[in-house]
Amino acid sequence: MIKIMNAAEAGAIINRERIDYSAVEKTVATILAKVREEGDKALYEYTERFDKVKLNALLVTEEEISEAYNNADRYFIETLKQAGKNIAVFHKKQLRKNYAIKKKDGTIVGQRFLPLDSVGLYIPGGTAGYPSTVLMNAVPAKLAGVRELAIVTPPGKDGKVNPDVLTAARIAGVDRIYKVGGAQAIAALAYGTQTIKKVDKIVGPGNMYVAAAKKQVFGEVGIDMIAGPSEILIISDGKSDPGCLAADLLSQAEHDKNASAILITDSSALAEKVSAELEKQLSVLPRESVARASIDDHGRILLVSRLEEAAEVSNSIAPEHLELCVDEPFALLDKITSAGSVFLGRSTPEATGDYFAGANHTLPTSGTARFSSPLSVDDFIKKSQYIFYTAAALKKNGRRIADFAEREGLQAHARSITARTKD
Repeated sequence: MIKIMNAAEAGAIINRERIDYSAVEKTVATILAKVREEGDKALYEYTERFDKVKLNALLVTEEEISEAYNNADRYFIETLKQAGKNIAVFHKKQLRKNYAIKKKDGTIVGQRFLPLDSVGLYIPGGTAGYPSTVLMNAVPAKLAGVRELAIVTPPGKDGKVNPDVLTAARIAGVDRIYKVGGAQAIAALAYGTQTIKKVDKIVGPGNMYVAAAKKQVFGEVGIDMIAGPSEILIISDGKSDPGCLAADLLSQAEHDKNASAILITDSSALAEKVSAELEKQLSVLPRESVARASIDDHGRILLVSRLEEAAEVSNSIAPEHLELCVDEPFALLDKITSAGSVFLGRSTPEATGDYFAGANHTLPTSGTARFSSPLSVDDFIKKSQYIFYTAAALKKNGRRIADFAEREGLQAHARSITARTKD
């Protein structure tokens, strides 16, 4: 049963604990070290141990990809293509342009935006497939100009990769796909093996072992973020359909027992109706046990006196997904300062963003929306600066630069200037 409480009691939600990886860190460190030392041999051993399948090759062949694509439902292929197009249109606006500032004295300072050379994308697998995650990561990476994009994903017990994942990868232009998952896949991307090339950055979601591995290899390679359990927060007045709100809350609760689903409303009558609807819908949900644990442990309905107060509470929570189910959602949007992705109006459930609208579904969790952002083209580029001084420009400003260096006690810095301007 979801708990209904006053918004003043929201402190436990705002100050929610981050995931504790200490229980798996030692195991993950052992896996990383073994893969670094033994390469492919370790990958085959771990795949047999954890995924219960003995592989003959790690690389998915072009024949396997073509078979998956050719056997895919044509309607679903069209859906993937339309979703990919929407994602591309949205993310194309994020592309940066190089710039240079040229001064009259001949000085030039500029910045270039350069694509990462290689990126590894982790896609959870095994019994399920996530083609939406392929599109959300691969499309902006390719738009950024990433030269080599590789997917790692656990194989099923038949030794094959989920066909929907392969189909999405073909549509998105992924270059290589490997049948390996877990912390060992992260190790392979970070260090390289005989088959899998080392990459510059690793992106994509995963379980606790994958997240812990990403934390441990950060610095050897870049990572996108450490994602926690899924979150949804809904702000609603008393006019919304309680059945729809309950369905939206459960759309995240069914992900994970640790997922959180929160409704903030100024209507106590709506709160009671949504609570009743949750019980009704939970009883017929295929993933009832998972969703019920989420709702019982992390679900909340918070009562406020006005919607402006709801916005303040939401900003303190900084949710991953935020729905504004009110009459004037764009007016309330102006009061939202911390949220991963915002869904406006009563006809925009969170699932529109998960699959099709075009905005990215890889979002900051656990309150990190206070200081971090959704996955974007920026995650697949690096910035490089450049500076040019003419002899005259250096002479004009050299004394100031040398004085600045001397005040910091760095004489060699100063001499590198005065050696060129002593005349």
